[in-house]
Amino acid sequence: MDIEIEEISSQEKLKINKEAITKDNSHTVAGSTSGSLASGNNNSSNSDLSFHEDQNGGDDVMDDCDDVSNYDDDDMYYENDDDDECDYLSMQAQFDNVDLPAGVEASVSWLNEPAPSSKAPPQVSSSSHLAGAETSNPTLPKHASSSFTQVSASSSSLVSGGSNSRGKEEATEDELMNKYQSFKHFDVVEDFSDHHYSNLGFQGQQPPKAWSKKVQDEWKILENDLPDTIYVKVYEARMDLLRAVIIGPQGTPYHDGLFVFDVLFPQTYPDVPPMVYYYSGGLRLNPNLYDCGKVCLSLLNTWTGNGNERWLPKSSTMLQVLVSIQALILNAKPFFNEPGYEASYPGPDGERRSKAYNEDVFVLSLKTMTYTLRRPPKHFEDLVIGHFRCHAADILSACKAYVEGAPVGSVVKGIVQGASATEDRSSTTFRESVSRMMNGLISLFTKNGAKDCDWFRA
Repeated sequence: MDIEIEEISSQEKLKINKEAITKDNSHTVAGSTSGSLASGNNNSSNSDLSFHEDQNGGDDVMDDCDDVSNYDDDDMYYENDDDDECDYLSMQAQFDNVDLPAGVEASVSWLNEPAPSSKAPPQVSSSSHLAGAETSNPTLPKHASSSFTQVSASSSSLVSGGSNSRGKEEATEDELMNKYQSFKHFDVVEDFSDHHYSNLGFQGQQPPKAWSKKVQDEWKILENDLPDTIYVKVYEARMDLLRAVIIGPQGTPYHDGLFVFDVLFPQTYPDVPPMVYYYSGGLRLNPNLYDCGKVCLSLLNTWTGNGNERWLPKSSTMLQVLVSIQALILNAKPFFNEPGYEASYPGPDGERRSKAYNEDVFVLSLKTMTYTLRRPPKHFEDLVIGHFRCHAADILSACKAYVEGAPVGSVVKGIVQGASATEDRSSTTFRESVSRMMNGLISLFTKNGAKDCDWFRA
């Protein structure tokens, strides 16, 4: 759509955005979701993350034809920073103006169609990236990928900042924060209707006693030993299903993000590892987390590994899987998750490429935050709202520091560690991209109830 931003009024921009969503309500087809890591996966068409910086002076991030990684041309908000409310509404419309049926993941227009700007971003490839990849369950149903809690077209998952009285507003604030602060790290819930694997496993069947005993043992381990940064819900009526939310570790490009995974304990568990699906929102932000939901991890037997790196039926646990995803996949230098990259790019060259990849990843992580906040996973709504209320300032402080030149991953709880925030260490393209995104994030976090976000507005 060849229209200049300045020529469109706020209402017209919102109207165009709605029409784009209605026109393109395509859905991601679920691929195999059992995944793999020792260091990565080179079986897919997506694994060549080679650079083309020689053409652009070295500031560009990796050029991957199948990844959503060219963030410099892919703005999730309009570039008219003077109309912040329109920024927020236009983004909100991408999630709220389509009444999706159960079991269908949100179709996000900023991933699929050009924004109404003279500079149109590239269209996202719909490739599943599973060509030649090993799958652990060839009978996966050919349905659209499972979604988070479906929000009706007329509603919003965000909490309104308005209130008829000061007292009522404070009471609501206290109630929401109490729910967040008391949110259980492990809990048993009932409704599994939106789970990615709800149509697999023991559907109405009675599991064997030995299988049930093993899963109950897994539940006890998770209940007692989960770290503070991992949350798990299991289902009373479907013991074979589990949902986990992992907080991105500090000191990495994933810091303060929420990453959602659905798990299936197969009927032959623990002889075979669990199946794991990642809710990507269509974004590829790690060599081991595919945009189709595939997770690459040696412990899941979908990547090579030796000894206890692979699934051991008598000793491996679901807790190990979740901790491994957090520690081995969501790490400080995910560039080197690709097999062979550590040897192929040693020394300063590898560090430069890793830094550029982290910049790319951080932008995609910000978009993942937006996706998760607009479509919170069922049974985790209170966690999502509370988390982004409490961490909005940390996220925006990091954005500000990165715009000022601090390297990605150097900001912990809003404070730059071991580097000057004014030191020019990040690429120009990255700084411009994060700067353009900040006002939209500020509006989003403010609508969610976060305080004092306007201080970060450019």
